[in-house]
Amino acid sequence: MKISSLFRKEVLAMSAYKVADATGLVKLDAMENPYSWPEDIKAKWLEALKDCPLNRYPDPEAGHLTATIKRLNQIPDQFDVLLGNGSDEIIQLLLMALPSNASVLTPDPGFVMYKQLSLCLGLDYHAIPLLADSFDLDLPAMLDAIEKHQPSVIFLAYPNNPTGNLFSEASIRKIIKAAKGLVVIDEAYAPFADASFIDSLGQYDNLLVMRTVSKLGLAGLRLGYIAGMPDIIEQLHKIRLPYNINSLTQISADFALSNKALFDQQTQQICAERSVVFNRLNALDGITVYPSAANFILFRTPENRATEIFASIKQQGVLIKNLSPQGGLLADCLRVTVGKPEENEAFLAALSRSLAAS
Repeated sequence: MKISSLFRKEVLAMSAYKVADATGLVKLDAMENPYSWPEDIKAKWLEALKDCPLNRYPDPEAGHLTATIKRLNQIPDQFDVLLGNGSDEIIQLLLMALPSNASVLTPDPGFVMYKQLSLCLGLDYHAIPLLADSFDLDLPAMLDAIEKHQPSVIFLAYPNNPTGNLFSEASIRKIIKAAKGLVVIDEAYAPFADASFIDSLGQYDNLLVMRTVSKLGLAGLRLGYIAGMPDIIEQLHKIRLPYNINSLTQISADFALSNKALFDQQTQQICAERSVVFNRLNALDGITVYPSAANFILFRTPENRATEIFASIKQQGVLIKNLSPQGGLLADCLRVTVGKPEENEAFLAALSRSLAAS
C-alpha cells in the first residue's frame, strides 16, 4: 500500500501536534489554571453528576449550558452561540465551511492551530509578521494583505498567544471595517485581560467572538464557544457533528460556571502571581521579558541559549515551552505559564541556575 496515494498532499506534508510528557515535572507549559476545586465544591459537583443519563445521547444543542454561557458573558439575545469540543473544533468548523480556494489571514506569531488546520484543509493561508519591537499588529501590512488576498476569515487572538499582549484596539477595529470576510476575535485568555470585544458584536455584522473555558480552569472539559450573528452561526451548525458536547461536559461546565466566584478568586491569584514572576524575570541579567495580559509570560534569553536553558530547566524538574525552534520573532524565546507560588519559585530558581551555568 502506497500511503502517498491515499492521503492529500497537505496532510502528508504536515507534522503532528506534539504534547510534551510532563510526568514527574512541575507543569508550566500549557497555560492551565494550576488550582483545583475545594472539597466542598467537588462534592456538590459529584452530586450534580449523579443522575446523568449516560445511556442517552446528550442534548444536541446543549441548551441549558448555552443559556448559562450567554447569561454570564452578557451576550445579547439577538446573537447566537455555538459550542465546540474546545476552541479547536470551532476553528476547524469555520475553516471547513469555507470554499476550497478561500484565504485565511492571521498575525505571526499566533495560535498554531490557525495555521495547522488551514494547511490541513488546503486553504490559502497568510501570516503577517507582528511588529518586532512590540509584538503589536503591523496595521499597514495587515490592511495591504486584506486588500490583496480578500480573506474569508481573519483570526486575531486577544490577548495573543504566544506573545501574551493585547493588540491595539483601534487597529483591530480598522481591520474589522476593512475586511469583507469574517473576523474572529479569539478571547481564550479574556479572564486575565479585562478586555473584550463581546460588547462590540452589534457594531459589525462580520465580527465573531470566540472563547474557551480551558484557561479559566476547566481544560479537561474541552469546551469552547463562539458568538455572532445568527445567520453565520446557523451555517456552522450545519457541519457541526451531532452530540459534540457530551453529557458529562454539559453538566460539569454548567455547574462550574455557576460557581463564578471561585474562578474569579483563582484568576485574581494568577494575575497577582503574574506580576511577581514578571518583576522577578525583569530583574535577571540577560533576560528580556514581555508584558502579558494572559496567564503566561514570554521572555527572551541570551542569544542562542534558549534550547540549552530550556533543557536545563527541565532537567531541574520544571517544564516550560521552548518557542525558539519556530524562529523569526520567537528566536531565543521561552514561554512560562503562571503557576502556584511554589511552582513559580521552582521555575525562577531553575532559570537562575541555568543562566549562571557556563
